[in-house]
Order: sequence, then structure tokens, then C-alpha cells
Amino acid sequence: MRKFLKLYSIEQKLAFRSADMIIFGIAMPVGILALISIVAGGKMAGDTGYTFLDSAFASLIAVGICACAFMGIPLTIADYRDKKILKHFFVTPCSPVWMLGANVICGAVMAILSAVAVTLVSVVVFGYRMKGSVLLFIIMWFLTLISMLSIGLLMASLCRTVKAANAVTSLVYFPMLFLSGATIPFELFPEGLQKVATVLPLTQGIKLMKEASMGMQTEGAVWRIVLLIGITLVCTAISIKTFRWE
Repeated sequence: MRKFLKLYSIEQKLAFRSADMIIFGIAMPVGILALISIVAGGKMAGDTGYTFLDSAFASLIAVGICACAFMGIPLTIADYRDKKILKHFFVTPCSPVWMLGANVICGAVMAILSAVAVTLVSVVVFGYRMKGSVLLFIIMWFLTLISMLSIGLLMASLCRTVKAANAVTSLVYFPMLFLSGATIPFELFPEGLQKVATVLPLTQGIKLMKEASMGMQTEGAVWRIVLLIGITLVCTAISIKTFRWE
């Protein structure tokens, strides 16, 4: 355990030094939140009965998750593999579970910092108050986080080079970021685009967090929870099985 904690502490220090994670994982959601709140925070989002700020809170919490899961983990592991750093780890007591686990915890810490930043700005600056259950929201946030991190683990295990990781990351990150409702309110999408966006796993996570934050209950909530748990189990198992040091 001591060796694992040492590995994690090193990875966490490197994560804190990553400008990309600070910009895309923390600064960007806070900036978008401020923009939405200033322009239309108190206005109703269509005929939904809640404001754009109510909708944006849960959505922008997911931006940090998106950045950490689809940019942080895959690019870090692929870079280590490309530079033969993982090859050196192969002759040490370090296991694939240790390496992947350390990076998952790093991603989770960065996602927590992003969520805290968005929450503080929402509550302190713009007077946001959650209408639903805080505990239920945290549970749905955690479920969304681990499911997205598991997808990031799968990408990290399958991508053998940085070039491949950059391509796959772009194909996954940008559709998740812009079509799931994380940055652009889902309610503004045309009906056809909403049907396409519903296919994305992050969309289901955001819907769960919105429902929890606004005290809403829908028949599809159980299905979404089962889906995210299934994604977590399957992607994690495949990522550990397919992980290669070089």
C-alpha cells in the first residue's frame, strides 16, 4: 500500500502541474457558468419550469468529469507508453491495477476540485440553491464520475501511441462535451439532435444529476443507473485485461 500511495502522490503532483486539466477541467466550466448566469441565469429554460442556472449547474459539474476522464487518463498513459516509461514500470512491483488506479484517483481529485469550484461560484456569486436532494445528487455525480473514468481507462489501455490517443480522445471528448448538454443546454437542441445526444453515456449521467438537483423523478432513472453501472464494470474489466506496458 505504501508503494501505491507513493505512485499516486507522484501522479497527483504531475496532474496539478498540467495546464490542460486546470484550464479545461476547472477554469472552463466556471467561465461558462458565469457567462450563462450573467446572460440568462434567471430565465426559464423553455417550458421546463426551471431556470438556465438550475439546468447549467448539473451540466457544468460534468465538464470537469469529461475533461479528467477523456483527456487526463488516456493521454497520460499513452504518453508514458510512447516514451517507454511504462516499460520501466514493468520490471518493478507496480501492476496494471496500480498504474490505472493511481490515475483514476488523480482524475477523481481533479473532478472534485472542478465540482467544488462550480458549486462555490454558483452558490456564493449567483445565489444558486439546489431544489432536490444534495445527498442524491452526490451519489449520481459519483456514479457518473466512475462510469466516465472507466471509459477513459478503456481508451488508455487500447491506445498504444500518443497519436492514436489524441485521435480517439478527440472523437470521444468533443461529442461528449458539446452534445451531452454539458456546455450547451440540452433543452436548446432540436428534437432530432436530442435523440442523437441521448445515445451518449454522459448524457444519461447529466440527466441523473439534473433530476437529483431539481427534485425530479422519471421512469428512465433506473435504466440510466443500470446503464452507467454496466459501463463501469465492463470498461474496467476490459481495460485491465487489455493493458500493455509497451
